[in-house]
Amino acid sequence: MSKVKRALVSVSDKTGLVEFSKGMSELGIEILSTGGTMAALEKASVPVIGVSEVTKFPEMLDGRVKTLHPAIHGGILAMRSKDEHMEAIRKHGIEPIDMVVVNLYPFEATVAKPGVKLEDAVENIDIGGPSMIRSAAKNHAAVAVVTSSAQYEPVLKELKESDCHLSEETRKMLALEAFRATARYDSAIALFLGKKFSPTDLFPKNVTLSFEKLGDLRYGENPHQKAAFYKDLFDWTPLSVAAAEKMHGKEISFCNVIDLDAALAIVSDFEKPTAAVIKHTNPSGVACAATIADAFRIAYNADSLSAFGCVVGLNRPVDLETAQEIGSHFVEAVIAPAYEPDAEDHLEKKKNIRLLRTNTPIKRDNGRLYMVKVKGGLLIQTDAYADLDRTKLKVVTKKAPADDEVDAMVFGVKVARHIKSNTILLVKGERTVGVGAGQMSRVDSTKIAGMKAGSEAKGSVLISDAFFPFRDGVDAAAAVGVSAIVQPGGSVNDAEAIQAAEEHGISMVFSGLRLFKH
Repeated sequence: MSKVKRALVSVSDKTGLVEFSKGMSELGIEILSTGGTMAALEKASVPVIGVSEVTKFPEMLDGRVKTLHPAIHGGILAMRSKDEHMEAIRKHGIEPIDMVVVNLYPFEATVAKPGVKLEDAVENIDIGGPSMIRSAAKNHAAVAVVTSSAQYEPVLKELKESDCHLSEETRKMLALEAFRATARYDSAIALFLGKKFSPTDLFPKNVTLSFEKLGDLRYGENPHQKAAFYKDLFDWTPLSVAAAEKMHGKEISFCNVIDLDAALAIVSDFEKPTAAVIKHTNPSGVACAATIADAFRIAYNADSLSAFGCVVGLNRPVDLETAQEIGSHFVEAVIAPAYEPDAEDHLEKKKNIRLLRTNTPIKRDNGRLYMVKVKGGLLIQTDAYADLDRTKLKVVTKKAPADDEVDAMVFGVKVARHIKSNTILLVKGERTVGVGAGQMSRVDSTKIAGMKAGSEAKGSVLISDAFFPFRDGVDAAAAVGVSAIVQPGGSVNDAEAIQAAEEHGISMVFSGLRLFKH
C-alpha cells in the first residue's frame, strides 16, 4: 500500500472540492493547487500551497502554463522503488507527489453549445490536466489519480480507514478510469476538429469511438445474456433512445431499446402525425393521419394480432385520446416527444408500460452516419434516407399509376427502408396494410405481405426494397389484387417482371432506389 502525504489538486468542476480537500487536510495531507482551485480552497480556509511556490516559476500565458514543470512531473513520475529516481528528485529539490486530483476543462460542454466559436473550443482544450493525469496513471504503483468527483467519497473513506494509504487495487482502478477519461477527452477533440477542419471527410483514416455507460440492463436479448446500455459520445444526438427520459414503468430491456430505436427512426421520417407499431424491429403497422390518435389506431389495426406486446413510436405529444387507445392494448413501451398531463396520468395506471419522452420535437435528423459492429471490424455508412423523386419515376408498363397510387408509393418507400430485407410492403394511402419482412426469397415476402393484408390487399400499392429477380413475385402480387408496384429495377430479368405486370394489368414503375436493410 502507498501512503498519501502530498496531493496536487487542480479541477475545473469544483463539485465536492472543498469537502474532499478539507478531509485530506484533516488527515495531514499537504495540498498543492493552482489558479481558481487554489482560490476556492483559500476561501474555504483549507490550507494550500500554490504550485508557483513549488516550481519557483509564475503561472503564465493566461494560465496556459502552470503545472508543466519538472518540479511537478518529476514528483509525480518518480518511481519510489528505484533508488536512482529518488536520488534524482532529491538532487533537484523535488518532493514526491502521492496523489493527483484533476478534472479537465469542459470541452464537451463547450462544443455542445449552439454556434460555439472555434477559438472558444480551442481555449477549452486542457493541456496540463491530461499531462498530470497520464503521469499519475502511469506511475500508479505509487501515485493515486482522482479524475471525478464521484471518486472523492470512496477515496477519502479509504484514506481515513487506512492511515492515508490506498491499496494497489484502488490505485489500479483509479488509473484505469483516468486513461479512459483522457481517451474520451481526446476523442471529443478529434471529433469536433474533424468536423471543423475536414467536414467533407466522412470516413477518416482513424476513428475513435467513445461511449458512456447509462446503466446495466436486467439481461440481454435472452435471460442467459448479460447486457448494459451506453450512450454514444462520438455521434451524440438528443433525438435518441439513449437521450430520452424514462417517465414510468418497468426497467427498459435490451430488446425494448432496439425496438424503440426502430420506432423512433420511422416516425422521424414523417412530418404529418405518424405512429409506428414495432415487433422485433419491424413495423407491424405504420400510419399517418390527421391526429396522432387516429394514426395510432390505424397503425395498430393494420396487424392487431402481431401488435400484441408491441413498442410504439409517435411523432406528436400524446393526448388523452391517444393514451386511451394505447391503454386498451398490451403495449410494452411508448416513445413520444411529450405527454399531456391527463394522458400521462391515464397511462401510468398501467404499472408495467414503459413511457419515454424525447423532450424535443421528433423530426428528420439529417447527415448522420450509421455503424455496424462486426467481429474484428466496424462498418460505417451514410443514412439510407432518400425521398422518392416523382419526376424520376420511370413507368415501365403501358398502364401508369394514378396520382393517389404515386402518393402511396412515396409514403411506402419511407417505411420500407426501415424493414428487414427482403421487404415487400403493401400500402393504401398513408397506411400499411401488409408487411412481408426478412424472408430469404422475395416471393415469400410477397406472399406473407398479401396474407397479412387479407382483403385489404385488393387495390393496394406494393413497394419492393429491391428488384424482382423473377416474375413469380409479380404473379404473387397479382393473386392478392395489387394494383401498382414500385421497385428499383436493375435485374437481368426486368423484362420478365414487366411482362408479368402487363399480363395482370398492374402498373409498374422503377425508382432506381434500392433499400436493403440487413
